[in-house]
Amino acid sequence: MSKLPHIGTTIFTVMSQMATEFNAINLSQGFPNFPVDKRLKDILARLTTENYHQYMPMSGFPPLLEKIANLTLKSYKRTVNPKDEILITAGATQGIFATIQALVNPNEEVIILDPSYDCYEAPILLSNAKPIRVSLNHDYTPNWKKIGLHINKNTKLIIINNPHNPTGKTWTSTDFDQLEKLVDSYPNLLVLSDEVYEYITFEQAHISIHHRPKLWNRSISVSSFGKSFHITGWKIGYVIAPEHLMKEIKKVHQFLVFSVNSLSQVAISEYLDIVDVYSLGKFYQQKRDFFRDLLKDTKLELLPCEGTYFQVASYANISNENDLAFTKRLVTEFGVATIPISPFYANGTDIKCIRLCFAKDDETLLRAAERLLKL
Repeated sequence: MSKLPHIGTTIFTVMSQMATEFNAINLSQGFPNFPVDKRLKDILARLTTENYHQYMPMSGFPPLLEKIANLTLKSYKRTVNPKDEILITAGATQGIFATIQALVNPNEEVIILDPSYDCYEAPILLSNAKPIRVSLNHDYTPNWKKIGLHINKNTKLIIINNPHNPTGKTWTSTDFDQLEKLVDSYPNLLVLSDEVYEYITFEQAHISIHHRPKLWNRSISVSSFGKSFHITGWKIGYVIAPEHLMKEIKKVHQFLVFSVNSLSQVAISEYLDIVDVYSLGKFYQQKRDFFRDLLKDTKLELLPCEGTYFQVASYANISNENDLAFTKRLVTEFGVATIPISPFYANGTDIKCIRLCFAKDDETLLRAAERLLKL
């Protein structure tokens, strides 16, 4: 008997397979296709000749932990203890899985705000807990009245994703004020903050859980070097949590992966000395603006994009097809792979929107736009 009977192949895998099968331009999965920084590749190449090929400490390479603490202090003015409050993970997804498995007990409830990334629900179900899916407003802002109606003394965790995948929406200070009120009202409530796109925001600066001292003792943040440094295949991220929560997360982590790839950790540790993470927002804003300009003459209606490297577009004035059918036809007839939004909802809500990844080189974006102009 399956533990996850309703979960099949993810839509990301389906669309990428179709892109390969039909030789389509792949704007579906969220990975960049432009070169990794040569400085990082040179560091990695040199390290392969040095003695960094054995297990790292379970929590992570100590110099990397120190540099994450420094980065957190510089970015958010929050001081964290590198030894007891930071954990290097095999990607953000593993960090999320370990956190939920460690902290959520059978029959407890976890709030997920839809549309939501698909890695949240499975570890909740595997904990014999109950995912509670609450839809965001039509403009993808949190509906605090609705969220409040779904939280009770049995709610263990609320998962937030800011900047938001798939919509590119970012939270405001008012949203965090409301979150603090919820946490004040429910002493057992914890916050899992998925911030993998934290350095990819545009007109408005990113507001993090780290900016809110009231939440520090009750929150877990998840970050991604893979997203920040265009190295998604390295699968390396990190979790920050207060020591009393981190102790429990580490217990699960050690039996999932024990420790994370040694070369990646040392390479990123060195790279942090020379890279400017704060230039990422400007880099991707240029990508966003370039892509939006290319699409302005298509029949797609572009929704606002405040962060991430995803652009959501409505095709409602093009077709009445459901979004899965439309995206499949985009691949087979127009040669462009995108992601439908309905799989991000528990009930498959179809709002006639698709997600396009603009973390691609200019040539790829130009070719995709030429095909989308034919819609």
